[in-house]
Amino acid sequence: MSTTATRDRSGTRMFGWFLAKRLVQAAVVIAIVSIVVFMLLQALPGGPARGILGQQATEAQIEAFNHEMGFDLPLVQQYLNYAGQWLRGDLGRSFVMNTEVSDVIMQRLPKTLVLALTAVLGALVVAIPLGMAQALRRNKPFDYVMTGLNFIVYSTPSFFLGLLLIMLFSQVLGWLPANAPQGNSVAEILAHPKEMILPVLTSGLAGVATFSRYMRSSTIDNLHEDYVRTARAKGTPANKVVFRHVLRNSLTPVVTMLGYYLPVMFGGALVVEQLFNFPGMGLLFWNAAQTSDFPVLLGCVLVISVATVIGSLLADITQFILDPRARGGAR
Repeated sequence: MSTTATRDRSGTRMFGWFLAKRLVQAAVVIAIVSIVVFMLLQALPGGPARGILGQQATEAQIEAFNHEMGFDLPLVQQYLNYAGQWLRGDLGRSFVMNTEVSDVIMQRLPKTLVLALTAVLGALVVAIPLGMAQALRRNKPFDYVMTGLNFIVYSTPSFFLGLLLIMLFSQVLGWLPANAPQGNSVAEILAHPKEMILPVLTSGLAGVATFSRYMRSSTIDNLHEDYVRTARAKGTPANKVVFRHVLRNSLTPVVTMLGYYLPVMFGGALVVEQLFNFPGMGLLFWNAAQTSDFPVLLGCVLVISVATVIGSLLADITQFILDPRARGGAR
């Protein structure tokens, strides 16, 4: 058997061990999240029945509600019932909207994904060349100015940043509407691109600050690698070295960071959607909190938690594939 075939088989086996290990870890984390979400419902003052029916409910009403919903069963049995429902995609029924929570979430989730993915793609388009430009002008005025701006944007809360953008572009300049587009489908949302600019900008600026910092650091590291010095010693033009070799190698940590950052931006959309009245999961979460619609609240928390776990899993797999240095701890 050739050395190449042996190496390929060893790499496949290592990836199999790595993937199995990460899948088990992801399953354990999701199980823990489901327990925490279940206990949140149990921790309501006076129990779930009192929290849902209100303080004016009689004892007879509470007992009837507990029996109907299964809240009078032992906690372990209640959790197993809930876990079985969640595994079937049944997140319960909204007490306010009188509809299945999974149906409501599936209607809102694609809109939130559109907002998050558009913001991430926009952030990458700006952050990658910006980070490279900073690295190529390291310790020069441009680098200092952009680094300072990145830290300011990164440390500014999303709701405050959104308010500043509304004041500037909507109230002072009058260029953009302050409200997000409304619609029952993704197509209706995308039919009003001008109204999407401020929500996407608010969500994406933090991503620009984050990705550009990673890109700057990675580019600086690669500029000092031996292959760059060798290419320059052979007379290869600097632009060719940067864009053909340094750019590709510098993208590895940024691509890996995507898996970790998407769930963060997904969670940040909760604030942005409420601020701009964007009809996604964030607005659904806030409305459910105001009306004490606990099944919807817990459904949103569970979906966001699972998305975070999946994002981390994809980031680990991407890093394993792109970065050989991450394979040392695969087993």
